[in-house]
Amino acid sequence: MSTFSAPKGTYDLIPPESAKYLAVREAIAAPLRNSGYGYIETPGFENVELFARGVGESTDIVTKEMYAFETKGGDRLALRPEGTASVLRAALEANLHKSGNLPVKLWYSGSYYRYERPQKGRYRHFSQVGAEAIGAEDPALDAELIILADQAYRSLGLRQFRILLNSLGDQECRPVYRAALQEFLRGLDLDEDTRRRIEINPLRVLDDKRESVQKQLAGVPLLRDYLCDACKTYHEEVRELITAAGVVFEDDPKLVRGLDYYTRTTFEFVHDGLGSQSAVGGGGRYDGLSEMIGGPALPSVGWALGVDRTVLALEAEGVALDLPASTSVFAVPLGEEARRVLFAKVTELRKVGIAADFAYGGRGLKGAMKAANRSGARYALVLGERDLAEGVVQLKDMESGEQTPIGVNEIVAELESRLG
Repeated sequence: MSTFSAPKGTYDLIPPESAKYLAVREAIAAPLRNSGYGYIETPGFENVELFARGVGESTDIVTKEMYAFETKGGDRLALRPEGTASVLRAALEANLHKSGNLPVKLWYSGSYYRYERPQKGRYRHFSQVGAEAIGAEDPALDAELIILADQAYRSLGLRQFRILLNSLGDQECRPVYRAALQEFLRGLDLDEDTRRRIEINPLRVLDDKRESVQKQLAGVPLLRDYLCDACKTYHEEVRELITAAGVVFEDDPKLVRGLDYYTRTTFEFVHDGLGSQSAVGGGGRYDGLSEMIGGPALPSVGWALGVDRTVLALEAEGVALDLPASTSVFAVPLGEEARRVLFAKVTELRKVGIAADFAYGGRGLKGAMKAANRSGARYALVLGERDLAEGVVQLKDMESGEQTPIGVNEIVAELESRLG
């Protein structure tokens, strides 16, 4: 037993459970790759100011949850708490927006870090797959991303998730709403931290999950009643495009994502089988973020879907993923010459794409066959001295128990035929 354990609020992905996470990542990424999104990977840490400016200095992420530190060289860095700011920074640094092919469509997958109170579905280290479409203001892009996320979830077998949709307006109509909201919130019985938030970003108060706050928000002004004509038209087109694609959603006039950079379209994917941590993903349009971090005006939209939360949602619905067997063939040699022959055949099988493993460590027949059973292999190859002399190997079907001798030189062709 090691004297060390995983840090509080983190987890290890260990076989066979880890196969679920890989399958979820692949399912989320597949529709993105089919829709013109290219893969991007950014560092696990960035300049603190990137997140302070982009995510928002008043957000819990920046004020309470970010892992920030100073390097020996005096740089102030932070482990990335979310992906959008990093991806946009990388795109700007590489001048992808100057290629003349807008929008720049990118997808990513990785680990993110927030110092939160650990509970089921909320970890200090978590995994997300995200997508960003940078440099175009088009309702079809917003609709595309929502549709692709819906497609990804449904391809996994999820059915009991809901899509919440709202518009947060823009620089023309939001200031008018902000003033009305501030006036309403100042009249409530709120703690000092929340009162400070009213002056910095009052929309964040709507996102407060505490029952004592939510009770007082009955009758709060709603942004939809303050939207300018342009934002109303834009939002209605997003709704029409999603509806035409057969994607079901719910209008949620109180929906506010927890990051300061969102404008216009905002959405969230929730699963009611997860208790208090019901959000499995979300995103929206962030037309001003590029300018916030020193870039040119680049209207953009994106989302991030939680891999951990998606796995929990699958478990809540009782969905068993159809995972490919990690091993299809298990080779059991009996004797040194058999080891050399079968090891060469295992290598050949792997080269043609058949998942094959080998009884390492010189085990006897009984122990090696137990290992073959545990591997989940469909077939076992057993080779002893008598078989070697006859130029055959015993091919055992691990499901039926049927055992058939086949020529040593026929192993690869026979297994390709049987495994398709």
